[in-house]
Amino acid sequence: MKRSPKTPVEPAATAVRTAVLPGLDVPCAFRPEYLDFQRGIHVGNLTEHERITRILKLALEARYRQPFVTERWGRGVYWRWIGFLARANRAAKPLSSAVSFGCAKFFLMVDTDDRAVKFGMQIERGIEKPTRDQRQFALKSDWDWHRLLAALKARGALAKELERLVRREDFQLYAGCWGAESATFTKADYPGPSRLRAILASASKNHWAGFQVFYRMEEPDVKTATGLDLVEAMLAAYQELVPAMNQCMQIELE
Repeated sequence: MKRSPKTPVEPAATAVRTAVLPGLDVPCAFRPEYLDFQRGIHVGNLTEHERITRILKLALEARYRQPFVTERWGRGVYWRWIGFLARANRAAKPLSSAVSFGCAKFFLMVDTDDRAVKFGMQIERGIEKPTRDQRQFALKSDWDWHRLLAALKARGALAKELERLVRREDFQLYAGCWGAESATFTKADYPGPSRLRAILASASKNHWAGFQVFYRMEEPDVKTATGLDLVEAMLAAYQELVPAMNQCMQIELE
């Protein structure tokens, strides 16, 4: 996917032009300054047509013709991470249909440390050996994590997709724990499915672990793009990831 498409301004302070996402009929008045590299994703005190959570949810539902659930990390006006998962995939899980941790999902985040925007797919493992206070985050047998590990085999469909995404389309991989040992890979050091599976399987059992395939946009590219460019880039990345995500879910997106 080789394309790259201040202080936030309150809606009342300026007239915001509303475009429409081509082919999806979703209004879009998103602005690049809503991706704030100090505070995160600006979602509060905006109209529905400006709010990225609403725009992406409606766009995904229009494209894949099924309901999506929105998840978030953060609170108040600025969030650090947002995710979108197919409701049908969560409902198909016999043990975990009430929570979203076990589901593959699309995500968007502002990495304030790297000063970059990242969007792609994420699959979480949760915690294999939780404390008593962490039991709600414990890995269950019906999570998509198990399908991910099973699909990571040489010459498999997922391996072919990951190689295409990383080597040809400039996606990157994140594998490991948040807050503990992890690794990020690009096409220069793509590890291949066997090593990647070993890295994921050996992630600390006492920490929250996960896997991401994402496209990265640097701060200067974000600031010089239009809001419509950015939303279209996110949706294009998600579309590229659908074949890989389908290898890890109980349902398929078409």
